[in-house]
Amino acid sequence: MKKVLMASVLLVAACGHMAADEAAPAPAPGAKGAAKEVWYPSRYGAEDRIGAMNLLSPEKTAEAAKLITTGKTYALGQVTGRKTPAYGPRSFSMTILQLSDGSGTPLGENKAVGNDDLVNTYIGIGSQIDGLGHMGIDHRYYNGVPVADFVTTGGLTQFGTHDLPPMATRGVLLDMTKQFGNPVPAGTAFNKAEIDAAMAAAGVSIGEGDVVLFHTGTMKANEGSADLPPTEPGPGVEGAQYLADLGAVAVGADTWALEVIPFEKEARPFDVHLTLLAKNGVYILENMVTHELAEDGVTEFFFTLGTPRLEGAVQAIINPVAIR
Repeated sequence: MKKVLMASVLLVAACGHMAADEAAPAPAPGAKGAAKEVWYPSRYGAEDRIGAMNLLSPEKTAEAAKLITTGKTYALGQVTGRKTPAYGPRSFSMTILQLSDGSGTPLGENKAVGNDDLVNTYIGIGSQIDGLGHMGIDHRYYNGVPVADFVTTGGLTQFGTHDLPPMATRGVLLDMTKQFGNPVPAGTAFNKAEIDAAMAAAGVSIGEGDVVLFHTGTMKANEGSADLPPTEPGPGVEGAQYLADLGAVAVGADTWALEVIPFEKEARPFDVHLTLLAKNGVYILENMVTHELAEDGVTEFFFTLGTPRLEGAVQAIINPVAIR
């Protein structure tokens, strides 16, 4: 299983594309063979490129703002740097440069000095949002868009995370440690029954336009480790589809891949990614810092995120903010 997992991780890191036997458009009328799953066009129309972000609205933002009662803020992003755990070949490098000619000579009579920085990094390190161009099915991505139509070595021409609108909406925290212990054991899947139980325990329901975060205790339990854990708890395929049906805009957790690993079916790696991103246009938030919210007993909050506007990016390093 570990060999399968690591091979899959490397494929994802290299923006590889994995086929799924049952995830292809239906054959043309009269074609031979059994009908296969139809997962596009999207509910938002064949030309849509932002998926569940369509559920965001000024009205939703205004309603979510009413959740702010104390003004306390929570940084949901972890620090990204050389020591941030990441699977190879992902790496981070920063170089600090002095301005002007590099000699360090002060500028002008007021002797102005300063520094600049140069960063060379994979974006999939640390807290991140997966855009809809991150993973697809048999070289087709959200809304059935073929890879050849939008992927170039210089950046995505569609689905770039720079096109994502600002997110200012209701956030919901589901503390799964209350069901399964802290940390939740790796390989524990959250499907409809588990999600319903967590909502009931928190006294919340998930509605259209919400961001859903799972607290599993995994990040806190592995604090200080130089490596990411090879397995983790997280949503299963049924749970992912359930969250999409409820209207979640994004789903995240304090884990590096969001979904349960080992996968529910070994022959279907990253099926939760495919369910959320490709089939439903729901965004994935990985490595979210959730323990402070859980420690304070926060179950719903105002969630805000302005995605960095790096043109053509597949993902984005992020630091969303929760406000209660």
